[in-house]
Amino acid sequence: MPQPTSLHPDIAGFLATLPAPEPGPIDPAVLRTAEHAHLAPVSSRPHVARVEDRVAPHGDVPVRLYRDGTRDRGILVYLHGGAFFLGSLETHDHVARALAVATGLDVISVGYRLAPESAFPAGLDDACGVVRWAAELDGGPILAVAGDSSGGTFAAAVAARLHDEGFDRITHQVLLYPSLDLDFDQSRYPSLVENATGYGLEYAGLAPFNGFYLSTGADPADPLVSPIKRADLAGLPPALIVTAAFDPLRDEGEAYGQRLRDAGVAAEVVRMPRVNHGFVQNFPHLDESREAIARVARFVGDA
Repeated sequence: MPQPTSLHPDIAGFLATLPAPEPGPIDPAVLRTAEHAHLAPVSSRPHVARVEDRVAPHGDVPVRLYRDGTRDRGILVYLHGGAFFLGSLETHDHVARALAVATGLDVISVGYRLAPESAFPAGLDDACGVVRWAAELDGGPILAVAGDSSGGTFAAAVAARLHDEGFDRITHQVLLYPSLDLDFDQSRYPSLVENATGYGLEYAGLAPFNGFYLSTGADPADPLVSPIKRADLAGLPPALIVTAAFDPLRDEGEAYGQRLRDAGVAAEVVRMPRVNHGFVQNFPHLDESREAIARVARFVGDA
């Protein structure tokens, strides 16, 4: 795929304002507080007819339900990103709203447990439980699972794990700039070198960020940790994979799409130009973000 020549000026301008990372160990609590301090007001987010906080009975997982209208086309289970230790129902509320409006599906956003307090496989267990519960709601013919960044890791792992357990109700998997290979050998993907610094998600931060999730001794070679490590991808749900041109994780997402196609799974891979990792969440006003959401709507609308 052709490489765009420049980052979107809005993103470049924002990145130029960011301070250098504080030295020393990463404190998840401090970063979570900072993340929530910069939330956009609800009034500025997409309007959805009905938003309701509930608890999914499979594991007592907090969820937020979104319904825009009265259509019963199906359900999209959404798994937010945040390197497994950041993100929440609030930080990604605007993304879930946009998905509900665009797709016409009921969206269930999942407040899964975060690392390091709850490392692998806690968040994955929560996600699988919510998908099984969503299937019991009989919301319509579509049952999609979607996620961005580490939420994309979960979406791919949920689709594979439930398939192995004989649960084949998932009709679509949507992976937005997913993290699919937690083996961070920089030589494995050119984008880990090309986009290593200066684009928001730094290559140097990948291992310590995801180290919280792997702190129980989880093996990056485990396909439930790194979905691209799965030997046989046949039989998995059709996939839409959206990558970002200036993302160190770009190439692993595109490689996963190719492996799905090689296994006979319908997989659409779209590289969005001018944007970086996290663009849908962080820059929802950009045309590229709107196009990514529109792509999701077209993908699930093909059912």
